[in-house]
Amino acid sequence: MTDSKYFTTTKKGEIFELKAELNSDKKEKKKEAVKKVIASMTVGKDVSALFPDVVNCMQTDNLELKKLVYLYLMNYAKSQPDMAIMAVNTFVKDCEDPNPLIRALAVRTMGCIRVDKITEYLCEPLRKCLKDEDPYVRKTAAVCVAKLHDINAQLVEDQGFLDTLKDLISDSNPMVVANAVAALSEIAESHPSSNLLDLNPQSINKLLTALNECTEWGQIFILDCLANYMPKDDREAQSICERVTPRLSHANSAVVLSAVKVLMKFMEMLSKDLDYYGTLLKKLAPPLVTLLSAEPELQYVALRNINLIVQKRPEILKHEMKVFFVKYNDPIYVKLEKLDIMIRLASQANIAQVLAELKEYATEVDVDFVRKAVRAIGRCAIKVEQSAERCVSTLLDLIQTKVNYVVQEAIVVIKDIFRKYPNKYESVIATLCENLDSLDEPEARAAMIWIVGEYAERIDNADELLESFLEGFHDESTQVQLQLLTAIVKLFLKKPTETQELVQQVLSLATQDSDNPDLRDRGYIYWRLLSTDPVAAKEVVLAEKPLISEETDLIEPTLLDELICYIGTLASVYHKPPSAFVEGSRGVVHKSLPPRTGSSESAESPEAAPSAGQAAEQPAVIPAQGDLLGDLLNLDLGPPVSGPPLAASSVQMGAVDLLGGGLDSLMGGGGGFTAPGPTAPTGMGAPLGSGLGDLFDLTGGVGTLSGSYVAPKTVWLPAMKAKGLEISGTFSRQVGSICMDLVLTNKALQVMSDFAIQFNRNSFGLAPAAPLQVHAPLAPNQSVEISLPLNTVGSVMKMDPLNNLQVAVKNNIDVFYFSTLYPLHILFVEDGKMERQMFLATWKDIPNENEAQFQIKDCSLNADGVSSKLQGSNIFTIAKRNVEGQDMLYQSLKLTNGIWVLAELRIQPSNPSFTLSLKCRAPEVSQYIYQAYDAILKN
Repeated sequence: MTDSKYFTTTKKGEIFELKAELNSDKKEKKKEAVKKVIASMTVGKDVSALFPDVVNCMQTDNLELKKLVYLYLMNYAKSQPDMAIMAVNTFVKDCEDPNPLIRALAVRTMGCIRVDKITEYLCEPLRKCLKDEDPYVRKTAAVCVAKLHDINAQLVEDQGFLDTLKDLISDSNPMVVANAVAALSEIAESHPSSNLLDLNPQSINKLLTALNECTEWGQIFILDCLANYMPKDDREAQSICERVTPRLSHANSAVVLSAVKVLMKFMEMLSKDLDYYGTLLKKLAPPLVTLLSAEPELQYVALRNINLIVQKRPEILKHEMKVFFVKYNDPIYVKLEKLDIMIRLASQANIAQVLAELKEYATEVDVDFVRKAVRAIGRCAIKVEQSAERCVSTLLDLIQTKVNYVVQEAIVVIKDIFRKYPNKYESVIATLCENLDSLDEPEARAAMIWIVGEYAERIDNADELLESFLEGFHDESTQVQLQLLTAIVKLFLKKPTETQELVQQVLSLATQDSDNPDLRDRGYIYWRLLSTDPVAAKEVVLAEKPLISEETDLIEPTLLDELICYIGTLASVYHKPPSAFVEGSRGVVHKSLPPRTGSSESAESPEAAPSAGQAAEQPAVIPAQGDLLGDLLNLDLGPPVSGPPLAASSVQMGAVDLLGGGLDSLMGGGGGFTAPGPTAPTGMGAPLGSGLGDLFDLTGGVGTLSGSYVAPKTVWLPAMKAKGLEISGTFSRQVGSICMDLVLTNKALQVMSDFAIQFNRNSFGLAPAAPLQVHAPLAPNQSVEISLPLNTVGSVMKMDPLNNLQVAVKNNIDVFYFSTLYPLHILFVEDGKMERQMFLATWKDIPNENEAQFQIKDCSLNADGVSSKLQGSNIFTIAKRNVEGQDMLYQSLKLTNGIWVLAELRIQPSNPSFTLSLKCRAPEVSQYIYQAYDAILKN
């Protein structure tokens, strides 16, 4: 009779009967009773009351009974921790049983009993089993260490189990090696900082030896471990590849993908000129092709991985196009994935085959598949120029079928073909216009409207066509409304006399009757452009468009390199890094390919792999640089700008004037003049004429260097305005580098993480030189101090006031904006000391109207003190003289954008007010230079 009888009883009072049977003297009765208990437990009945009676049955030689008791124990130990201690003695005894199966069973169960109280009692038996003479026991004990580490990491480290595990990597039995690697990898994953798997050429050699004799799961663990190793040179990488290659012919697809991952990673280090490199490429194709003969689910996983491999190294599968042709009985998810890879592999050599195949697909019954096939024809045209004509005629044939969704997709892709090959295929526009009435999908309507607007001069009735769309303007989707607005403005600029009413109609619809802010804004911009400067409008709206690139859906190179390191895992199916979908506290370590070492970098792989420590993993700050922070300038930030906004031309002039060539232009035609470093001139020639000249006979009293002045930190972003994030800070300059010194304080109730920062364009191009590094999440009521290095190579735009800086900071909660004023002295460079003759010539050359005078009040320093203090902030004293009891200091400084500022500072010994005269090619900066002087001298 089978065991199913145990599951059929539902008697009352069963527990008492079972108790009696468990305590019976007859072995058979005991076994029957334990089976009944396990059956009840399996169907969800609570039999925890029998704990002591079941544990008593552990003292038996019968292996089957022992397994059942252990099963019960694992299930109830957590709810009955005090009782579970009763079982400890039996574990200790079973770990010394002569039968290795019982020893292993005891160790396995110990690892599964997740009770803190018991763990310390289990250390001794575990230690013995790790050194057991039977490999089956050792391999079970290795996994037990990982389980124990999960319960109590500190205990495992104190007991030295990790070192024993590392020793097991050198074990003679391959399965023990594989389990030791698996356990160490598991522990290392939960502690990314610990260097547990400290791999070296000797241990790698042992792993490769064990690889040939393991079970398939053991092989996967070892291959994954090898993939994390960084060979010291290309020879070692090649020898590992040679020993891993035989795994490609394994029957298990997981082993094959793990081997592919190792080879793809180490190929980075091989030179493309090597014969072996070519051989390896040839060997990689057959196993990948074989994976496509498995069942559909496995095919899909294989195809997602192949998609990554083809993006990284298309040459591997370039001759294997046929295996990606779709079969009639493929499920849709496999078909779509195959299509994607076909396009990636399309080239001049195979395009005829591919097009014939795609045309066939476009007549299938599955709508999604047909749409993708039509898109694929368009993508082939854009990718392989020689095929463009055939693709266009194929698309026209498909349009003639008049199947609605085929026509719509065809129009969308023809728009892209026009963008790629201007003035080549416009003859087909007439055919497209015939199908206008059948378009009902937003994307197709938008594409058709774009074509009509872009080529309005070639279409006689363009105004009628666009007018027909305008009738239902409010019912259209936003995408169509925006296209229609732009198309009608283009039409107006091309045929102004006939379409004036039409353009006024669409502008009033967009600006007055629409609730959509994007549409309204675009309408107002066009309206103002057309009303103020039609010529500028023409340049903006009818500008030359850049050609579109062939592969718009390629994965970004740094992400692709990371995903290659995760071949054969979920990340490679999702095409997302693990950090994007793995939750919880376990740190996900970012992986990247090893740096390339090969001799010639061939053109086949345009993106050289980034080096391991690249900052690509930093969270990208909010929008792209183009639409900087959603155009920060529209936000009401910082000091209000008084008066009407400047006209564009004057702003432009200001910016050129302010940020232009500084002294270089003034030197009479950009000779390569570079200011000398801060060393005192040795011998001067004859005195230079009169006026300022004779003052240079004196020796300059140059002070000693004493560190640049740093203002105290102030609150830039109060917690009230930033959902609990308070930011205070200041700016500093040390040894030629500018820093933004920040203190981030979390005054919210939740943890903050994923910090990033971005600056808006500003007068001097200040930008972060590195990502904002907050190494650990910021807990509530915690502060962290960060010094963010800055550079001056960002985008430039004149601000008002000139030293205004608009900043966006992002964290896991939101994006926050604030603005602050930076002191100009952080931009004073170290080579700002001018030669005396140059100073004199420049002072005379700058017109007098550029001179500005300021008073610095309440300053008690003498001339030497002033000179010394200013030199600390890179304001250099070139000469000093005494005229009628007044000390005169002549000084120069240079800004990061090359502008020179010359200064004369008058100091009267008894008077705490100093007079500062500044001369500069860009007088706009004088006010801010004065503020810097004032701040430095008074602090």
